[in-house]
Amino acid sequence: MDSSSGNEARHSAAHYFLEGLDEIGFDYLFCNFGTDHAPIIEAMAAFKRDSRKMPQTILCPHEITAVHMAAGYAIATGRGQGVMVHVDAGTANSAMALHNICRARLPVLLMAGRAPFTTRGELLGTRDTYVHFVQEPFDQASLVRPYTKWEYNLPSGVVAKEALRRAHTMMMSDPKGPVYMTFPRETLTELWSEGQIRSYPADRFGPAGVGAVDPQSVEVIADRLLAAERPLLITAYAGRNHASVALLDQLARFAGIRVVEFSPVYASLPADSPCHGGFMPAKALAEADVGLLVDVDVPWIPKDMPDNPSTWWAHVDVDAEKRGFPMWTFPANLRLQGDSSRFFADLLAALKAKAGAGFKMRAAGRVAALAEEGTARRAAAARLAGDPGVAGEINPHFVCAALSKALGPSAIVINEAIRNIPAVLAQMPRTEPGSLVGLAGAGLGFAASLALGLKLALPDRVVVPIMGDGTFYFSNPQSVLAVSQKYGLPIFMVVLDNSGWGAVKEATLRVYPQGEASAARDYGAAYAPAMDFALIAQAAGAHGERLSDPADADAAIARCLEAVRAGRSAILHAKVTKI
Repeated sequence: MDSSSGNEARHSAAHYFLEGLDEIGFDYLFCNFGTDHAPIIEAMAAFKRDSRKMPQTILCPHEITAVHMAAGYAIATGRGQGVMVHVDAGTANSAMALHNICRARLPVLLMAGRAPFTTRGELLGTRDTYVHFVQEPFDQASLVRPYTKWEYNLPSGVVAKEALRRAHTMMMSDPKGPVYMTFPRETLTELWSEGQIRSYPADRFGPAGVGAVDPQSVEVIADRLLAAERPLLITAYAGRNHASVALLDQLARFAGIRVVEFSPVYASLPADSPCHGGFMPAKALAEADVGLLVDVDVPWIPKDMPDNPSTWWAHVDVDAEKRGFPMWTFPANLRLQGDSSRFFADLLAALKAKAGAGFKMRAAGRVAALAEEGTARRAAAARLAGDPGVAGEINPHFVCAALSKALGPSAIVINEAIRNIPAVLAQMPRTEPGSLVGLAGAGLGFAASLALGLKLALPDRVVVPIMGDGTFYFSNPQSVLAVSQKYGLPIFMVVLDNSGWGAVKEATLRVYPQGEASAARDYGAAYAPAMDFALIAQAAGAHGERLSDPADADAAIARCLEAVRAGRSAILHAKVTKI
């Protein structure tokens, strides 16, 4: 239909693009603008003048902050958000963050301009500066293609709303994940009449979700559990759905199932549940007769944790086929795609319908034995925390225990401590759904920016990203602090500074335990020893504490929390045991 000759208003494609972003339900656009966004910025100004509804913009000095903030907001709300970055350069800066959210299956729409395609003024938006000639690669989307579910270059403004709806449907369909859209500047400047633009409502064009596991398979799994003596369940991200946490606890208690959270991305079982089997599956893996893998990407490390070849396994996952992993060869006699929350409820119902007195007695005995193991595990953690360390090398277990005592159960802990991840897990047990977020990918520097997105969505919660010194460097802390200051998003950043890349040293020793690097004690992993991250905080108007003496830990933590509750971010730079 061509209504361009009528009396209908005509607007730029950028105008309809903003309308489309609102129609797909975006609350925010996390932006690092460039020359490609001039039409968007012009349309935004007109929307503000006319008080038209559009997503709020959060300006981020670095793309790592923008993408991870969108991810944090999606974790808190379940609603994917938009990120706008600058052509190929901004896309390249976003790639590491996109890797993380791809592995975490979080819905984010990354949008980037493309270099203008006209050169001599043929169209509005033509090339008019040096960079327009040098920022056009042969395949811009290739920079992030391994980490996206879908990609599209907007060919014309007339399909802007259709393309945005498709992007939203793809990113919100299970398994959720990031998508990528590009647009040349000239495309955004096109003029179209209102009659030429169609909307695509969610009730007719919305996403697809995974459903329940089929009842026959649930019955098969229930029968296996009824006969099991040493059942085991391993998960990492079932807790992304908060309802799953209580259901898993009920299921585990009823059936006497040991639950191990290996490399947890979310808290999937309250840490004080008697069935919580800790975070390392090795011993249980060797003994299990029936095993369940539920929402987990890496359930164990085969080199170090051999599984029992006689174990009967079922795998239930929102992403059961693991399409994003070229090789994924963990065992499953049943492999099923489904929603873990519904699976836990259906399996519990099936077990209750079939369980006899003998099963209930055996399950209760297993729960009692698991509870005793939990008591012993917590006692061992307390002993580790009882050693404060020495000045300049505080025991990280001691620091994490002090943090746990000060924070309480409702604080959201983001665990990016890398080599000290086990200390965080042991000393900061999380009991509430949503109170733990871990690293699903391998792109370091995510925690602080993710914390900003969580804080934006959950302003009443204390959000605590815990990093190593290496991850702190990767996080672009100046960008994080600038956004925190501008938008009033106070977070409590904790840096466990072990003076280098502990992961690099340990990897070298695992491969060459008696090698040249070991003999020379030279692992290419040491940092500058005299950095003071507290001064970075102070430069941004935040609160900074450099903690070297364990005797000062409680007071330093208290001052940081006081600042955060008063509306300022804080950095606690703790000098812990060196690598």
